[in-house]
Amino acid sequence: MKESARSADAADFDARVVATFGRQFLVADPSGAVWSATRRGKKGDVVVGDQVRVRASAPGQVRIEGVHPRRSLLFRADGFRTKELAANIDLVLVVYAARPSFNRWFAWKALVAAHAAGIDAVVVQNKTELDDSGEAGEFRLALARLGVTTIGVSAKGDPERTRSALAAITRDRASLLVGQSGMGKSTLLNLLVPDAGARTQEYSQRLDLGKQTTTASRWFALPSGGSIVDTPGFQEFGLANVPLAELAGSLPEFRPALGGCRFLDCRHLAEPGCAVRALVDSGAITAERYAFYRSLAEAHPL
Repeated sequence: MKESARSADAADFDARVVATFGRQFLVADPSGAVWSATRRGKKGDVVVGDQVRVRASAPGQVRIEGVHPRRSLLFRADGFRTKELAANIDLVLVVYAARPSFNRWFAWKALVAAHAAGIDAVVVQNKTELDDSGEAGEFRLALARLGVTTIGVSAKGDPERTRSALAAITRDRASLLVGQSGMGKSTLLNLLVPDAGARTQEYSQRLDLGKQTTTASRWFALPSGGSIVDTPGFQEFGLANVPLAELAGSLPEFRPALGGCRFLDCRHLAEPGCAVRALVDSGAITAERYAFYRSLAEAHPL
């Protein structure tokens, strides 16, 4: 990776945030040179993927003066904490696999979050060699029947096909990898970005954070064009940030019923004349999917 070469007294310039940890950042200028950065003042408003205006403050160091408007922002939130994952993303790749055991609701929540943020999503079943015709494979087929774009890959069993399939999806787009721990995101990243490990180590050294940077998102340019953000694996994807009125619209099979309820403010829980629950009764919405929606709606802060 290029070293920063601009003069410490250079004029302001634009850069991309490629790694963050707390109030420490790394940014890349248009030439690809990487700078250590701090935020002017005490604002906590900078995330990976942000386009920022910076000013050189010392050799190899800059100060972030401002954040340019974002075209998208993906984050997860529970009742206590909001965690921004990345800004200016075009595509979310939701990764799951048969082993370790995957959580259907995690993938569903990630899809809801992407829909609420106006970002396209593709669900990636990794490790298809372990279970392509069992529960993991059936889950992919069920998502496809709902209109969700899905692919099945085997990063270790067939790396060349996996690389080709993912490169076709991510080319010339800003993508983000998200998934539970152990689903093979790192292997997929290394297929797309062969020097990702070396660059991650460099980020760690530049931020002087050692292994702690594994808890932070990181932005990588793709050799095939576009870019990809790697996020740490986590087990829960909170949706407290998604307005209650948008939850039902985020589920494809719920949409035909929306606007057909007796009450305009129907929560689709116990209200009479609910068109969504009529679809549940008819089998058009499965009991598990309705239970998923119900858990979100009942827990949602009013």
